[in-house]
Amino acid sequence: MTMPPSRPAAGPTPRVNAGRLWAGGAATAAVAALVAIVGILIARGVFDLEVLAPQGQGVWGDADTWTYAAVSAAAALLATGLLHLLILATPSPLRFFTWLITLVTLAAMVAPFAAERSLESVATAAINLALGITIGSLLTGTARSAIGFAPPAGPYPSTS
Repeated sequence: MTMPPSRPAAGPTPRVNAGRLWAGGAATAAVAALVAIVGILIARGVFDLEVLAPQGQGVWGDADTWTYAAVSAAAALLATGLLHLLILATPSPLRFFTWLITLVTLAAMVAPFAAERSLESVATAAINLALGITIGSLLTGTARSAIGFAPPAGPYPSTS
């Protein structure tokens, strides 16, 4: 008696729609920059905290506001590249991505307290938390729509 060939042990191979992933990454970068700007506006305008600007700079502040927004956008693009690499090279890429984003977000939340412990540090930590949640959630959703699966190569059992 002959046994029918079985499926290979490996599961389906992930396929990435790179255009969709990177378009989502670019959109995430724009949203992250805006989250940073809005967070700074709220901290300065509503709570009158000197987040990223010396006293007297006003609500819009100086170049630090725009630098923070640009760095936030760059972080989203860097996270997109990391996510693309994880999809191609690791099992359970979204699980690894979630862990990495969570740990980087926690580090970004603790970092403002290294220099000083003040309400400005709390506001900066809150902005960093909002950025981590924004980047992590948007890119995870983007990845779910950008990942497809190809059936594994190899012989399959006959269905007849």
